[in-house]
Amino acid sequence: MAAGQGTRMRSSLPKVLHPVCGRPMVAWPVLAAREAGAARVAVIASPDRDLSSGLPEGTEEVIQQVADGTGGAVRAAAELIRAGGSDTVVVLSGDVPLLSAEVIGALLETHRAQRAAATMITAVLDDPGSYGRVVRDETGQVARVVETKHPEGIPAEILEIGEINTGSYAFDSEPLLAALETLTPDELTGEYFLPDVLPILRDGGHRIAGHIASDPAVNLGVNDRADLATVTVEARARLLEAHMRAGVTVIDPGSTWIDADVEIAPDVTLEPGCSLKGSTRVESGALIGPHTTLENTWVGEAASVRHSFCDGADVGPGATVGPFAYLRPGARLETGSKAGTFVEIKNSTVGEGAKVPHLSYVGDAEVGARANLGAGTITANYDGFVKNKTLIGEDARISVHTSLVAPIAVGERAYTGAGAVVRKDVPPDALAVSQGQQRNIEGYAEQRRQRAEQSRAGDRGDER
Repeated sequence: MAAGQGTRMRSSLPKVLHPVCGRPMVAWPVLAAREAGAARVAVIASPDRDLSSGLPEGTEEVIQQVADGTGGAVRAAAELIRAGGSDTVVVLSGDVPLLSAEVIGALLETHRAQRAAATMITAVLDDPGSYGRVVRDETGQVARVVETKHPEGIPAEILEIGEINTGSYAFDSEPLLAALETLTPDELTGEYFLPDVLPILRDGGHRIAGHIASDPAVNLGVNDRADLATVTVEARARLLEAHMRAGVTVIDPGSTWIDADVEIAPDVTLEPGCSLKGSTRVESGALIGPHTTLENTWVGEAASVRHSFCDGADVGPGATVGPFAYLRPGARLETGSKAGTFVEIKNSTVGEGAKVPHLSYVGDAEVGARANLGAGTITANYDGFVKNKTLIGEDARISVHTSLVAPIAVGERAYTGAGAVVRKDVPPDALAVSQGQQRNIEGYAEQRRQRAEQSRAGDRGDER
């Protein structure tokens, strides 16, 4: 169910599209349901909220044309349930993102073992607040759910119950569809509430079961941005714990952020202040950080990335990045290559063993194996209209403060002189220089001092 308006988020973005550790909130229960074995997953959405950007591929969508409550939401999906051919329907909330596949599986086990027509996930809280209380009969079956948002007139013995309804259910399809047809709207709100099908089922002779879950995440829903922050903290802790138990060393979990879809192999070390986002993958033996951000980036075995930002880049095995490097989309470092201090690389390949040690910009270029780019090397790739290509051959040596004005090719084993502005192709084994011999101007400092004195004297005359 994801058709709520989410007004308390105070956001133009639909509530269930807000990210939790890089993944849209609504995608969490969808993926958990699939992991638990769901053959089909449908999201019930509002007609004025486009959720398609946050739905995993293959997710079906049902529109709840009228905002008439949780019961109305499931009623909107009645035809899909009827045509689905499944004996069991699981109903989850799109704003309760951390309900795990394990808990869903346990819910289904209880549902089958109890031979119930409906089974709800419940939780026992020390302070149940305004949650609906689960009332059980003398046999332990669920008799009903009493809503307590308005506690006036509710008996004290009901309010003292600590077991609450979390809003997640498993139903037998046919009894559910029959109960939905007789469901009546609430007198005060005019909405149809899904828990109201439970007494209908019970009166029809069906068994209602409750599965008490010990995982507090079953009740971690999101109503506003404060709730979103609470859920995100919990999701981050769970992701980090899972990675650490799988063999990843996280020096300081409190300062490390990992998105839900990040993949990390065993024997990776994450130092403090790291953030791994999107579809990033890090291979075994790599060292990340401290203070590094990887977004949609692949890092090969035994590579290291320190104090750097990588977005859409590939860092090959044994390559080194940083400190303070910026790898932009399309940057590719081959095995054993280097992007050093204050280096920016965009849409370029740095060949095996090649080095860009410091203070350089490499854009739209191919750097051959074992080439070395000196400090201050610039590939001038943009002429104001198009991006042009720079080709640097294997074993080339680009000296400090060289500007390579693309399109241009520097041959294998070629050299450039310090400060060269290279506008023409450089043949293999050649040296490219672009400046004349050094000329020293004697007494220049004194001349400069005298000109400055004359200028200040003129300024004083103007003031008078």
